[in-house]
Amino acid sequence: HVNNVTYYSYFDTAANALLIQKTGFDIHEAKSIGLVVDSACSFFQELSFPEIIQVGVAIGKIGTTSLRYELAIFKQGQDQASAQGHFVHVFVDRETRKTVPISESVREALKSYLL
Repeated sequence: HVNNVTYYSYFDTAANALLIQKTGFDIHEAKSIGLVVDSACSFFQELSFPEIIQVGVAIGKIGTTSLRYELAIFKQGQDQASAQGHFVHVFVDRETRKTVPISESVREALKSYLL
C-alpha cells in the first residue's frame, strides 16, 4: 500500500520536473522560488509498491504570481487515474518571501501545457 502522503510527493516531483525541464528554472540559484500554497488529491484506486506509475501534469492556470498544476496518477498501462488533484505554486523572492511575477520566458514555455 502506498500511503496517501506519497501521492503528494509524486505531485511535487511531477510539477517541479515540468517547471525545471520545460522552462530551465534553476531551483537552487533562481532569485525566486515557488512555495506550495494549495494542494488537493482525490483517491480512486489503491497503489501498491513496487507498481510502476505514470504522472500526467498540465497547467490549469498561469496567474500573475502563481501556477496551478493539474495532475493525475496512473498505474502503468491503465487509462483510468488512480488519483487526481492539483498543486499551486506562488512565486516569491528567495530572500524577502514577497510575491514576484512569473517571468515571460516561463509563461511562454508553459503555454503549451495549459488546459
